[in-house]
This record gives sequence, structure tokens and C-alpha cells, in this order.
Amino acid sequence: MHVAYGLDEWQSDEPTHVAIGTFDGVHRGHQALLRGAVAAARAQGGRAVALTFDPHPLAVLAPDRLPPLLGSLDDRLALLAWTGIDTAVVARFDAALARMEAREFARRMLAGRLRARTVFVGFNFQFGRGGLGSAADLERWGPELGFRAHVVPPVQVDRRPVSSTWIRRLLEAGDVAGAAAALGRLYSIAGIVRRGEGRGAGIGFPTANLSTPPGLVLPAEGVYAVWVAWNGRLWPGVANIGRRPTFGGGELRLEVHLLDVKEDLYGQSLRVGFVRRLREERRFSGPDELAAQIREDVRAAREWLREAPAGDPLLDPAGTGAGEGDGGVDGETPGARATAGGTTEHPGGVG
Repeated sequence: MHVAYGLDEWQSDEPTHVAIGTFDGVHRGHQALLRGAVAAARAQGGRAVALTFDPHPLAVLAPDRLPPLLGSLDDRLALLAWTGIDTAVVARFDAALARMEAREFARRMLAGRLRARTVFVGFNFQFGRGGLGSAADLERWGPELGFRAHVVPPVQVDRRPVSSTWIRRLLEAGDVAGAAAALGRLYSIAGIVRRGEGRGAGIGFPTANLSTPPGLVLPAEGVYAVWVAWNGRLWPGVANIGRRPTFGGGELRLEVHLLDVKEDLYGQSLRVGFVRRLREERRFSGPDELAAQIREDVRAAREWLREAPAGDPLLDPAGTGAGEGDGGVDGETPGARATAGGTTEHPGGVG
């Protein structure tokens, strides 16, 4: 997939079929838009384009309401490529773009710069100055400007429309399985292993302490069965998100114990995919009681980690599967309960 940073830095020499959105998390609703653009490009000729925005529009329009995000820009681009998009155009969302009138955006950017022939947006899409432009406006203006707008209905999971906001709430409640159903994949976070205090190793369960990028959603505090991408393979693990109350508490941190790995992981990059919340974090009477509970956590985690999520677009894009040891998610494929349709979230302005 080709990536163009900025609308003014790229102009297509061929017609395009454009899906527009902030695409935070690239969830099942977003995927419906994106695959609509891909299908149109394959059927009619031209390029399938994802027009996305960075930073998140709320970072400019209402910074105090900016939520934690479901992934980094690099994560978003990897997921866009996974859907089959030919080109991702990352438009810088700034004050100038926020001030652009909706019709001017449609005329100058979609019809002019991108040479759009079809445009795919969610049913609740808003764009332009003050968020006054709507999906219905694109449908009305499209014939005059040379494109056809497709307004995609919402995807339903558990009879609820999928949205980035709903997924954040699921994660913040610890429902990582529900989030996976809405995302169509495991929710995962990447980070670099930093030096810890050796508490886990001292009780027989060494942990990798991850330094994660700021501004991303962390699931609720607790203990999770996880898959960890490391060294080109997937490894079963148990992760803890919390403040280590048994050892006096402290800052919130993400720690992971890889069940079948004994190497020192300091300084290495890991990606942790959350499968199931096993329990809340709690304070134990001492290291021995904590070690006994971790042994039970490991046993429970292995029950949930019987088959690796091979081909997960962020955890295992090459489809290599698990490393030595057990295999991924026991039960239905994440998101198997979803129904057809699509949505894209927009908080105001273009996005």
C-alpha cells in the first residue's frame, strides 16, 4: 500500500474510489467502508483510497474531549493495508482544514485532488466547517461533481452498532472479548520492554514490563490471557495491568509473563493481544500467596489459548502462528457475531 502524507502532496493520475474516516481502530464498521472502496476499484478500475486524518480531529477541535485511541497511526496504516486499500492519504487535520466549508472540501479535495468516482462514508458521517456537511450532502452534490456517494449502514454486533466509542467502553470495562468481536481481531498494544524490579522473577514468574505509547486505550486493570508477538512468532502469556498492590502499589503498568520463553527480553519490542480477562488485580498477603494465584492464572490462560490467532493483521500478519508451546483463541473467531453493513465515526469537522 502506498502512503501519501497530505492531500496537497499527492494527486491521482487515475480515478479513485475513496473511503473517508478517522478510522480509529479500523473496526468492522470501518472495514465495510474500506472493502466497498476496494470492490469498486476492482470492478470499475482505478485505485482504492482511504482518506484518513492525523491528528484525531478532536485534538484540534476540542482537546479536552480527545479520548484515548485504539491504535497508533502506524497501526492504522497496517490495518488499512490489510483491507486491500491501494493508497492511504493521511491528511493533516489542522485549523485550516477544520475551517474549510463542506462543499469546498467535496469539490476541491474529493472531485479535484483525488479524482473520486465513488465515495464511501458511514451513515453518521459529518465533515467541513463546524461539521455541517453530511453524508446526504455528498449524495446530493456527487452527480454534479462527478462522483457517486455510497452511505454504508452500521455493522451490528450483539444488536448494537459498532463504533470506536463503544469499543473503548468495552476495553475500559475489561471486556476484551467483546472488543475483539467489534474489531474483528484481538485488541493489541505494542511496546518496548523496560528494566523492572525483578519481583516476578523472584517468585518464579519473570515478567516483561512494557513501555507503551501515550494516548492509547489500556484495558481495565486486571489479569488477562494474552498472545504476545515476539521474534516473529506468537507466544501464550499472562498479562497484568495494574499497580502491584502486593508490593506497595505505584504507577499503572502493563506487565506480561510469556509462558514458554525464558530469554531476557529487555529492550525488545513486543505486541500484546488481549484474549480474556481472568480476574481483577488484588492485594495478596505476600509473595507465596501471589505465586500460588499466578500458577492458577497460568492454568486458566492455557485453557483460553489453545489456538493461535494466525493471520491477525497486527499480531501475526505473516500467518506464522504460535511459537513452541500452545496455540490461540478458543471458541468463535473474534467478531463472528457481526452482521453486514458499516459505519465510520466522526466527532466534528472532517473525519
